[in-house]
Amino acid sequence: MPARQAILPAVPHALYERHRYSAAIRSGDLLFVSGQVGSREDGTPEPDYEAQVRLAFDNLAAVLAAAGCTFADVVDVTSFHTHPASQFETFLAVREGVLGAPPYPAWTAVGVTWLAGFDAEIKVVARIPDGA
Repeated sequence: MPARQAILPAVPHALYERHRYSAAIRSGDLLFVSGQVGSREDGTPEPDYEAQVRLAFDNLAAVLAAAGCTFADVVDVTSFHTHPASQFETFLAVREGVLGAPPYPAWTAVGVTWLAGFDAEIKVVARIPDGA
């Protein structure tokens, strides 16, 4: 079994240290990315929902880049939403601009009651390209 390797973005936000977790773990040619939220560098939530979702995708892109990946390498997405009925269309609009053309990754959306002050969280699994 391959050894686990922690991956952190070039500019990690404070949540990783505060809550003691890795942004992602590389195991062989797979990258398991922890849930990314719309956190500013100091760990506080972006208050505007659409901006928070954009920032979550930006944070996710930074973690993917640190492992030599892009959104094209993502094979599975799980998103968590505190108020899915009122947030889902906005989330989908932001997501559409990020994920690009088909084939789309597998995706599961889950409604939750608490995300530590955030309104959305995005967790992915990606396949790391050869040579990355």
